Amino acid sequence: MTASTIVLALVLGVAAGVLAGLFGVGGGILFVPALVALGLGQIEAQGTSLLAILPTVLAGTWNQRRYGNLRPRTAVVLGVASIAGVEIGARLATALPEATVRRLFALLLFAVAVHLVWRTRRQEPRYPESP
Repeated sequence: MTASTIVLALVLGVAAGVLAGLFGVGGGILFVPALVALGLGQIEAQGTSLLAILPTVLAGTWNQRRYGNLRPRTAVVLGVASIAGVEIGARLATALPEATVRRLFALLLFAVAVHLVWRTRRQEPRYPESP
């Protein structure tokens, strides 16, 4: 790794961390594009993202717990269930051509963007007491 790659990784990591803390997203949506920008292949970026998200998850969980926004039972059930999903997804990702995985990832990002835009059109706020 060159010095410029390390600096770029640090900048992208901080930016992804800020966005993860601000919007509650992480992993694939933020880290995979950042890692691809650093020169990793799609599947390498996805695999690396799974490890890179751990510090973000720990820091974000700790802070959200302090604010009373954590539901531990739901998180544990979701996390345990996702273990099987990650195993299946990793096997699929390595069995498919990288270009197909990249297109599927782009489709996922597009679907997330459409969903977020759709949610902003909601007439009544979910939490009326928030600013």
